[in-house]
Amino acid sequence: MIRVYLKEVHSFFDSLIAYLVIAVFLTGIGLLTWVFPDTSVLNYGYADMATLFSLGPFVLMFLIPAVTMKTFSEEKKNGTIELLFTKPISDWQIILGKYFSVVTVMVIAIIPTLLYYWSVYQLGNPVGNIDTSGVIGSYIGLIGLGSVFCAVGIVSSSITKNQIVAFVLAVFACFILFSGLNSVAQMEGLASYAHIIGQLGIYAHYESMSRGLIDSRDVVYFASVIAMMLLFTKTILGSRKW
Repeated sequence: MIRVYLKEVHSFFDSLIAYLVIAVFLTGIGLLTWVFPDTSVLNYGYADMATLFSLGPFVLMFLIPAVTMKTFSEEKKNGTIELLFTKPISDWQIILGKYFSVVTVMVIAIIPTLLYYWSVYQLGNPVGNIDTSGVIGSYIGLIGLGSVFCAVGIVSSSITKNQIVAFVLAVFACFILFSGLNSVAQMEGLASYAHIIGQLGIYAHYESMSRGLIDSRDVVYFASVIAMMLLFTKTILGSRKW
């Protein structure tokens, strides 16, 4: 698994993909957090990082599929996937190696936003007037959400050899998981099932973590969805119908 992981990480950073994704993420979040008047922290009147954690998922919803779309699709298109699976490593080692490589890129993209926390911390009146526990919980939730998006992207890439199709499938699935199920739960005719439907989506668990409370149920939810997506990938690739 380590060999696959290192190979994938090197391939990301040997090309422009990782750098472009990180640059777009940081530029987009930076503009939303500090520049655009409707979302700028400077216009709030209080120290808060709500912009990053409320809009960050929607930015990741597009950028992560852009990274994951090539993981298996490119192998299928180039005909190298057969060679990959003939090596003396298991399917799980290949899948996990590729999965953790895209998670690494995602985490590297998020780490520089800690500078935003430091800036808001310093801008507080008095200095440090910010809900640090909420910020920590939100960061854990954002990384958990991004990890789910990475797993969804891996599944999408395993389905097709067309990278554009893999990208579209991943974006759609991420949207349904994060926002779609939450919107369905708010429909009037489904009021009696609202809580159940809402708990199936990511939004409710992400919002819970954003309050600074790390509930084991939320952690189990993220881990379960990731495991399920990777199992789907294993099933698809295990069919060997490329």
